[in-house]
Amino acid sequence: MVFTEQCATTPFLAYTLQNLGIRAIPLHGDMSQQKRLGALNMFKSQQYDVLVSTDVASRGLDIPSVEMVINYDIPKNTKNYDRVTVGRTARAGESGVAITFLSSILDLPGYFQIEWLIGNKSPLYPDPAKEALPFLESVREAKRLATSKMKESGGNSGKKRKWGENNDEDDN
Repeated sequence: MVFTEQCATTPFLAYTLQNLGIRAIPLHGDMSQQKRLGALNMFKSQQYDVLVSTDVASRGLDIPSVEMVINYDIPKNTKNYDRVTVGRTARAGESGVAITFLSSILDLPGYFQIEWLIGNKSPLYPDPAKEALPFLESVREAKRLATSKMKESGGNSGKKRKWGENNDEDDN
């Protein structure tokens, strides 16, 4: 599962992953209840490998086999970090992995608050630019195609962030 903070990010990220050959489906609060249930059921039945969701999927849903949780954005409500989003892994004695991306120095206060709340210092991994560089062009193309699909489907719908803008932070 991948958690994002904004509803508009979920389809964009799901389309980007699809363009990279990863079976991903979005789930967010701006979707109708029927579409949310459909997306959830397709993920649970393993028709999709990745569920890209806002915190609408952070609690109250029975999702038995989540091996990894990625926080694409630092959760704004860090109090729920351990129990809710990361708690999606390691259920019923199973093990799991949780990864949180830090995209700028502005994410550090949230990161430090999470460490304080869980009572554990998380390992920091250096920027893997050297390993990631060969994938940069394919990711840029996948993002370009996702941007086109968002525009075609009216996915931006007046949200603050405009996916067509060149944003170097998103290339990381």
